[in-house]
Amino acid sequence: MKRKLIWSAQLLVVVLCALALKVYYSTATPDELRWILAPTTVLVELLSGRSFTFEAYTGYMSSDHRFVIAVSCAGVNFLLTAFLMLGLRRLWRERFQSVSWTFLPITAAVAHVTTLVANTVRICIALEIQRHEFRVSGLSGNQLHRLEGIVVYFGFLLLLFVLTEGRERAERSKSVRLLIFPLGIYYVTTLGIPLVNGSYKQGMPFLEHSVFVLVLPLILLVTYAMVAVFVGAALRGRPSRGIQDLRC
Repeated sequence: MKRKLIWSAQLLVVVLCALALKVYYSTATPDELRWILAPTTVLVELLSGRSFTFEAYTGYMSSDHRFVIAVSCAGVNFLLTAFLMLGLRRLWRERFQSVSWTFLPITAAVAHVTTLVANTVRICIALEIQRHEFRVSGLSGNQLHRLEGIVVYFGFLLLLFVLTEGRERAERSKSVRLLIFPLGIYYVTTLGIPLVNGSYKQGMPFLEHSVFVLVLPLILLVTYAMVAVFVGAALRGRPSRGIQDLRC
């Protein structure tokens, strides 16, 4: 009984921490987000060779004034998603065992580091797209930016999930049922919460955003599952049975 109460309390804390972060981010200024914008900018400068300067109420402005690492570039929504995924997965996986409270700061630290890496990669790709004036037929600049962000963020979320599952559970991560977990968390934070907040009132912009968010992660998930099946079969030295290996 005591263990169940502790587990319930830990579950509540994970959800409340995520909600508190979301509320904080919804009104945060660039100055208040320097704890994540600053290290992200340092990493971007190291990888891209570009220099940025902080401007109050704006963010980190590139030296040519063509790119701003602003509030929307902080990656806090990804941080929230990664924290929720890791925390809920850990609690569900060990729901019949005692889970130390230390898993909370460890989960937060892993989510934070992953966010810095993912966000740095996303911004560096965006800088390259801007520098080479890369375009995709049929997509506007904003749509291309959204596509790139979703692919990078969900790709890192999926990678984080697989890596934290461990060797034995990583084998099972080829199961469609298990891979749906990070997808579900991603949908909740990128579509569910905005819907509750009334984002649907934006009309067409939110509808377009929803289509991108619904379709692109599914494509990445199916691609990963198929690659995992064929690679796993090759490593085991036997022919792959294709889609039949996707256990449910």
